[in-house]
Amino acid sequence: MADWIEETLERGRLGRASERVLHVLRDEPRFASYATAAEVAARAEVNVATVVRAAQQLGFTGWPALRVELRSRYLASLSAGEVLAEHAGSDTDPVRAAVRSDRENLRLLERTLEPERVRAVAAAIHGARSTLVLGSGTFAAPGVQLSHAAGIMGYDVRSLDSGGTALTNALARMGEGDLLVVCDLWMLPVALRRAVEIAAEESVSIALITDRRDSPLGVLADHVVAVPSEGVGMFPSLTAAMTVVHAVLAELARAGGEAALESVRRAEELWRRAELF
Repeated sequence: MADWIEETLERGRLGRASERVLHVLRDEPRFASYATAAEVAARAEVNVATVVRAAQQLGFTGWPALRVELRSRYLASLSAGEVLAEHAGSDTDPVRAAVRSDRENLRLLERTLEPERVRAVAAAIHGARSTLVLGSGTFAAPGVQLSHAAGIMGYDVRSLDSGGTALTNALARMGEGDLLVVCDLWMLPVALRRAVEIAAEESVSIALITDRRDSPLGVLADHVVAVPSEGVGMFPSLTAAMTVVHAVLAELARAGGEAALESVRRAEELWRRAELF
């Protein structure tokens, strides 16, 4: 994160007051990742408006959106054990803490989400010849929901949680007119990054759901949706990412109209005939 802030400072486009804010973000990443705008202003010896202006100069809608980015970047720099230590002693009841944390993530998502970005992802899926959804480990979960539900509505959406030749073969069948949806949370696997690079080289459109707006994949993506992901234990929370997927599916249902509804009815009829439920 220090490198990211340093690069911004080197561009020399900020005023002195805004630079003081960025110095706080660079030198005290842990503090900045959970502080309020007023607390950052006090530490930088500027007013709150300057903190908001600095966030906007970095390309964010305001301090809450920038703080989500800072927090995600800070946590991404830690190992699982360090993340656990970060939350140690914060609450004696991990169950209630998890609920409160996810509620806060949803509150942050509501404040920072740009709905047109979600609609753009849905429109890309709706217009794509085929869609491949990628995620690594537990972060494949949003893709599983997206591919399953979109498929029931008649969209050609598939999820893949394997790498190596299976992933390369899947990418080899894609080209212009297809879409790659990637869920990039916490740590970015090399295989996932290379898959995006290959897709971009083959003129495949790319949609990214990430907890870092300045994700390394962002420069290659046509659509980027940023979500908060902090959990209370060792691992990030998927609640906000799943909510975005839910929103994408709702938009796909609207866009699909009667054809999507008919596809769902057909699937339900086949389930009945197969005595699946």
